[in-house]
Amino acid sequence: MTRFSVFMISVFMISVLTFSGYALAGDSKSLEAVLAAQPEEVQARYGARHPQTTLEFVDIKPGMTVMEGLPGGGWYSKILMAYLGKEGHLIGADYAADMFALFGFFSEEFVEGKKTWPETWTAGTAEWGVSDAAPVSAFQFGSLPESMHNTADAVVLIRTLHNLARFEPQGGYLTKALGDVYNMLKPGGVVGVVQHQARDEMPDEWASGGAGYLKRNFVIAQMEAAGFEFVGEKNFNNNENDRPGVEDVVWRLPPTLMGSEDNPELKEEMLAIGESNRMTLKFIKH
Repeated sequence: MTRFSVFMISVFMISVLTFSGYALAGDSKSLEAVLAAQPEEVQARYGARHPQTTLEFVDIKPGMTVMEGLPGGGWYSKILMAYLGKEGHLIGADYAADMFALFGFFSEEFVEGKKTWPETWTAGTAEWGVSDAAPVSAFQFGSLPESMHNTADAVVLIRTLHNLARFEPQGGYLTKALGDVYNMLKPGGVVGVVQHQARDEMPDEWASGGAGYLKRNFVIAQMEAAGFEFVGEKNFNNNENDRPGVEDVVWRLPPTLMGSEDNPELKEEMLAIGESNRMTLKFIKH
């Protein structure tokens, strides 16, 4: 190999590394800018939810196709739409409509309305006013369209799994949902799971989802049974102050504060604990 060839290879490698460095720095700055642009009430939860480190841990990048489980009112969706950008794509996934009937407190009208959730949620995102937003689409777990198979680069399941596990005996909802996640991911795609975490010594029956909490080993076992490889975890969403007893549910904590509406002392106690203790796990589809 000539000196000129060695020189050109060196220049090429430096260029690649430099470009990669700028790309990574650009991603970080872009995410920082998106987070800084969110409303104050959203930013107030950053200390408990750590969106930047969470999305970076799951390797989310602009331009990706990302599925978000149970997007709800869009706390993470608005961040993802802005961060993924026009070249990206956000896919929302909600529970199956018939699962809502199992909660026992939703009206028949509400459950019936859930049958058109993909259309109503997609239309609603247009009213959020997210600039240069990723286009969105949606489906419900258990009914993944064939057209969405092998399309996603990453999936985020943030506080999504407990109710699926809770109602697994009635309809296989967790199994169906994780099957959809597997089918829609491209090979090499990543799944990030953030889930209220039960302590290992808590009874399995209590930690089966009804109280909002699941055990770490249970979540890993379910993901592995669905075909994913467990590749890592982080503790930045942990909260050691959250030590519930068997009479407690996760919704006693902020932001819900269920049960302390008329009890200022109890509310202060719950606020002092903060948001729930959460595992943050990473899986890959091969």
